[in-house]
Amino acid sequence: MARSELLEQIYTIVAQIPAGRVTTYGRVAQMTEGATPRMVGSAMRHLPDGHDLPWHRVINASRRVTEHGGAVRQRERLRAEGVVFDSKGRVRSDLLWP
Repeated sequence: MARSELLEQIYTIVAQIPAGRVTTYGRVAQMTEGATPRMVGSAMRHLPDGHDLPWHRVINASRRVTEHGGAVRQRERLRAEGVVFDSKGRVRSDLLWP
């Protein structure tokens, strides 16, 4: 499958994540026809300007926000949607989507 088709699948899946919920790079990858978790992370890092995808709702497999340049903003956006982090920085498992 072409990379552009996989990116389109990734974007379509991420667009469906409801506010107040999160999913992992791996879960998104499993819903595609061949993307890897790393590809999903790369797709989130390289979103085009002006996009409206809820990139902040994709976290790592340990249910934490991956440390990167936008991590503080990502946590803030999640908290604003009601996502709660435990003392170790993990999102509660009942908030995982789907």
